[in-house]
Amino acid sequence: MRVAFLGLGIMGRSMAVNLVKAGHEVAVWNRSAGKDVDGARSAAFPADAAQGAEVVWMCLSDTKAVEAVLLGPGGVEQALTAGMTIADSSTISPSATLRFAARVKARGVDYVDAPMTGSKIAAEAGSLIFMVGGDEAALARLQPLFQAMGKQVFHMGETGKGQATKLVMNLQIALIYEGFAEALTLAAKLGVDVEKLLPLVQASMVRSGVVDYKAPFILKRDFSPNFPLRLMLKDIRLALDAARESRVRLPGLEAVEEVYDVAAEEGQQDLDYAATLTLLEKWAGVEVKAVSK
Repeated sequence: MRVAFLGLGIMGRSMAVNLVKAGHEVAVWNRSAGKDVDGARSAAFPADAAQGAEVVWMCLSDTKAVEAVLLGPGGVEQALTAGMTIADSSTISPSATLRFAARVKARGVDYVDAPMTGSKIAAEAGSLIFMVGGDEAALARLQPLFQAMGKQVFHMGETGKGQATKLVMNLQIALIYEGFAEALTLAAKLGVDVEKLLPLVQASMVRSGVVDYKAPFILKRDFSPNFPLRLMLKDIRLALDAARESRVRLPGLEAVEEVYDVAAEEGQQDLDYAATLTLLEKWAGVEVKAVSK
């Protein structure tokens, strides 16, 4: 398929690479220069990448970025043609998604929201999990692309439901990790050996995919970004915004937002969100060293 892929960040670049490997004709664009993909055409601006494409796939940082790339100067809107499909794997506002979809659908273009989970490693391996909102016929057309980038696709309903589901998923990840980080901090303060605690956690009903994924990095004190803290904070705020729009209280997530706010203010915004652990340790007055193995 002829694909324009817009956004070559931590996730997007690997996704575009996998599309090229699968034999698709790919044009790429990134806001900052110097991020090319072997075998893909590099475009000067979004409309250039989208020219002649069957599918425009976006993987951008936030709602404002999607709006600019889609509707701003040099944006995709300038290259829209009837029959084209836009797929958005950014994590953005569900209500904004509906607004964007309505605008392009007036031009005969399908809009599919397709945020994903799986982090950097899954993006590289082509084993992402997509949660998708949109028309079933549009999803069927996108199947070859989903297969190149992921291992599972969950159709959650009409346009906007993919983004809504992603916020619900990241809400859980943020809360699960916060509980894990608080437990590790208290354990350190009480003198419990974390190396002995982790096998117990993983053998018990406390075990989770979040703990399994993050524990090896935490033991090494490796907080390089698989999912930057600034993006998790953005998703937390999106979830809280959606909750306010729906008149839903999320007191646990409101408390976690405060932790992320302080961590970002202290310069951790570009580290992995797991680095919030170090803020809790600082507050507790404990110092934890990396495990040397």
